[in-house]
Amino acid sequence: MKKNIIIAIALLSVTLSGGCGNNNNAQESDSAVDVTVEEDTEESSEIVTETLPEEPTEEEPESDETDKQNQDTAELADGIYTAEFTTDSSMFRVNETCEGKGTLTVENGEMTIHITLGSKKILNLYPGLAEDASEEGTELLLPTEDTVTYSDGMTEEVYGFDVPVPMLETEFDLALIGTKGKWYDHKVSVSNPVPLENDEVSLEDGTYSMGITFAGGSGKAEILSPVSVTVAGGKAMATVQWNSPNYDYMIVNGEKYLPVNTEGDSIFEIPVLIFDEPMDIIGDTVAMSKPHEIEYTLTFHLDTAVKE
Repeated sequence: MKKNIIIAIALLSVTLSGGCGNNNNAQESDSAVDVTVEEDTEESSEIVTETLPEEPTEEEPESDETDKQNQDTAELADGIYTAEFTTDSSMFRVNETCEGKGTLTVENGEMTIHITLGSKKILNLYPGLAEDASEEGTELLLPTEDTVTYSDGMTEEVYGFDVPVPMLETEFDLALIGTKGKWYDHKVSVSNPVPLENDEVSLEDGTYSMGITFAGGSGKAEILSPVSVTVAGGKAMATVQWNSPNYDYMIVNGEKYLPVNTEGDSIFEIPVLIFDEPMDIIGDTVAMSKPHEIEYTLTFHLDTAVKE
């Protein structure tokens, strides 16, 4: 009897042990599924966390390049430079005598490039889009009359423009209207500015008589040609005479110059910053009811220089 009781107790223990074992297996299986889901979630979270920062990372070089361009522009000192002027059309480009370049003037951090075109067929320019240029009251860029001399000696009067430059090495919008009265959109850029230093004058020291081309203003006043140019130590100074006694000062490259005479037509001594290309100058006239600063250009022609 006692033996039978022991056997019964042993059988009951095995049965109970088997039931707990099945329970534990179910719990372990559920737990394993939960862990897998948690691990997948963590992996997905890690992927998202790692991927999101990569998107702006691609933009960082562009931002750095923009910052560099802004810094380069800010560091461009006031003065006069030659710079390349590039357009998106062979029908709109600078005159062939200019070799793809214009005269860039920087004053108080603001940049303007004077470009000389190939004809008088472009009547106005607008720094922006054509659709905005046609709006009533829009301020357009007006042409100057530039004279160019070709390799065969022939001269021609063409239009030039002073174009504001928002940034170097970057395309910007510049619309134009021609003789047909329709506005066209164009992309242009200004690059590779090179300072114009009058200590790069190739003439020997001495005094020269030299022909000039004068443009700007209303056409009533002008600087007489030829002028006297004195070269000393590689620097050139021109003695220029107006056909009017009403000019009380001139501005060249940001510097003010007063007349060297007190009677007769106004005479000034000014630096020659560049030869064979238009040089921007300002003349202040008192001929009107109040003084007016008027923008002009002077071109000193080396091929006409005769040593005195």
